[in-house]
Amino acid sequence: MEEKGGVRLKRWLIVGLLFASSLLVVLYGVNASDRGFFMPEQLGGLKIVIDPGHGGLDGGASSGEVVERDINLSISHELKKRLEKKGAMVVMTREKEGDAIAEHAPSDKFGTNRERKFADLKLRESITIEEDPDLFISVHVNAIPESRWRGAQVFYHAEGAPGGEMLAKSIQNSFKEKLKNTDREALSIKGVYLLKKAPMPAVLVETGFISNPEERALLTDPAYRGKVADAIVDGIIQYHLSEKQ
Repeated sequence: MEEKGGVRLKRWLIVGLLFASSLLVVLYGVNASDRGFFMPEQLGGLKIVIDPGHGGLDGGASSGEVVERDINLSISHELKKRLEKKGAMVVMTREKEGDAIAEHAPSDKFGTNRERKFADLKLRESITIEEDPDLFISVHVNAIPESRWRGAQVFYHAEGAPGGEMLAKSIQNSFKEKLKNTDREALSIKGVYLLKKAPMPAVLVETGFISNPEERALLTDPAYRGKVADAIVDGIIQYHLSEKQ
């Protein structure tokens, strides 16, 4: 009897081990593409505010039917999706085509567009301060009268929160390596209100020139906008890793 009981126990152990092995195989197949299943997410615990520049009546720069406000929003949504996949918590100052006022304070009235634009800027500042993120990323596109200029460039405030310069340089280096569309360097700037007021590392990312015909065509291509978002994420990851060392 004891021998039969021992054989039966061994059989159950073998069945149990086979079941456990099968379960692991299934889980591996489902999650193999998700690195976070096997290791800590690269940006886990990091909170980031994304500010898609302009919005609503404030379209920003434009060239024909191509308007900065729309490109900024599209890239920002792509950026949000990618950052969240890496474990970050993301807040956007606007998620629709309107400005931040239209989204967060639609009943507010203003006498002039200038008043509304200033109030919108202050609202984005308030959102950023209240959310208290680890990083602030403002997304824009560039434009100047001469069409020959091109290339992404990242700016930080000369008197902004510590870390802004390193974050800007990390994203700029990522643009150089991933997009290979620029030899520009990250620059300090004093005239950007939100970069000065943000109490955390903050950058303004000019993703390209819509005044340049070739770059304008790229920026209107969803696949390219995804590549831009990928490059920004890689830059943020490199910055985050350097901060942890």
